[in-house]
Amino acid sequence: MTPRLILSLLTASALTAQVHYHKDGRPWSQRASSGPDQVVDGWFYNLGVTGIRVELVEDAPTHLVVRHVFEGSPAANKVRVGDHIVGAGGWGFFEAHQNGYGMKVFGPYGPIYDFAQALDKSLGSKGKKKGRLALSLKRDGKKVEVRLKLPATHGTYAKTYPDKCKKSEALLEDMLDWLLKQQQDNGSFGSPPDNLFAPLAMLSSGKPKYQKAVERAAKFHARVTTAKGHGSLINWTYVSAGIFLSEYYLATKASWVLAELQEVYDFLIHSQYTDSSQINPKAYESHPDAVPRKAGEHQGGWGHNPGFEGYGPIAMITGQGALAFALMKRCGIDVDKGRAEAAYAFLERGTGNNGYVWYGDSVASHSDYADMGRTGAAGVACWLSPWKGDYQKRAQQHARCIGEHPDSFPDTHASPTMGMAFAALAANADRKSFRQLMDANRWWFTLSRCSDDGTFYYQPNRDNAGYGGDSRRKPTAVVALIFSIPQRNLAITGKKYR
Repeated sequence: MTPRLILSLLTASALTAQVHYHKDGRPWSQRASSGPDQVVDGWFYNLGVTGIRVELVEDAPTHLVVRHVFEGSPAANKVRVGDHIVGAGGWGFFEAHQNGYGMKVFGPYGPIYDFAQALDKSLGSKGKKKGRLALSLKRDGKKVEVRLKLPATHGTYAKTYPDKCKKSEALLEDMLDWLLKQQQDNGSFGSPPDNLFAPLAMLSSGKPKYQKAVERAAKFHARVTTAKGHGSLINWTYVSAGIFLSEYYLATKASWVLAELQEVYDFLIHSQYTDSSQINPKAYESHPDAVPRKAGEHQGGWGHNPGFEGYGPIAMITGQGALAFALMKRCGIDVDKGRAEAAYAFLERGTGNNGYVWYGDSVASHSDYADMGRTGAAGVACWLSPWKGDYQKRAQQHARCIGEHPDSFPDTHASPTMGMAFAALAANADRKSFRQLMDANRWWFTLSRCSDDGTFYYQPNRDNAGYGGDSRRKPTAVVALIFSIPQRNLAITGKKYR
């Protein structure tokens, strides 16, 4: 995909942001075939602990149309499917929602944001008003007022959340306990992102009750990786294994891990695209415009699979590969400096003057931005680089870019929750940027929390990778990791190892 094409797609999308719903029913028509959300008729917005799921519709842009109410939730028997929520907390909704994808329309502004504000305020109220949320509804053409009694056990987030925040601390333990029950018999939590973020959050806690689960996760990573692995989208498995096993070794010094890390390293060396001889012949037919035309193009990066296939190496996985190398170096693995620098050079070629990292190793614009996952992965890799160079300067540039443009945080390409995790980790390199990111997205953390008190939900956005049976597992793992950042118990969250 060329820079010009990427820019044109962004521009076109901006004219049609927040959710990017389509005339064919997407994303509302997508359903989860398993998990706690399989009872819901589609992929709708979660309205926090109320138990309500809503859709945004074109002909009522200031309304939230109720599509599901969970049994036993605060809204059960009070709010009905088909109701239009037109106000909350005593205030009506007057600003229209946004639709599409792009700089002009990123963010929750409209009834989604207004509802989040009202919900947050009600959870933070004191006395008789604590946990009481008034809703204004339109039902069968008539105005109806209802009042919900919310579970205000944890109250509201502190201004410094997730740092020095009792609610964040309580929710973190809830999430970790819930994730503990999601681990499969083989030690896996699901997909590569789940297998990275869930055990990382547990490892960060340092609590004995999660120790066995973390060890089982480490052994799972070891079993599914070899020096000469094969499989579809296999590079994602290996970068996740490299990052997690490195953190596990740094925390435990378990000697058996080093041999496993060496295998992962050997595979990543084999898999990294460094020479035209690695181009898959099928790429000339399937993606002729993406095949490198000049020396050095795309080199140093990783794609979904070894070498160059399809559209070749991409920044999101290359950032994670560079991070894996940086962490492995800390573990004592003899990392080839030239290979590591080639990965960082790939990321640098794809970075705009504003610090934003584009899809590959070229820049579509030096002033525009979109989803921040790639910028996050590159930022963490630079922040933890053990090699001399301008890496810390680049890490700060990436962090500031995320902090200055926090509105696209939950709307990341491909796997949005993965992008959220890396964006938050990278912003953490600069305290001001991390604060800006968390403040601007307080609405998301307020609305994504489910009524069962132990999970967070995958809100609708541009892409759907992760909406299905893992509609709560993936975001819960990511939020748990983000909420553990202030503890600084991992290298990627700021722990200094000697």
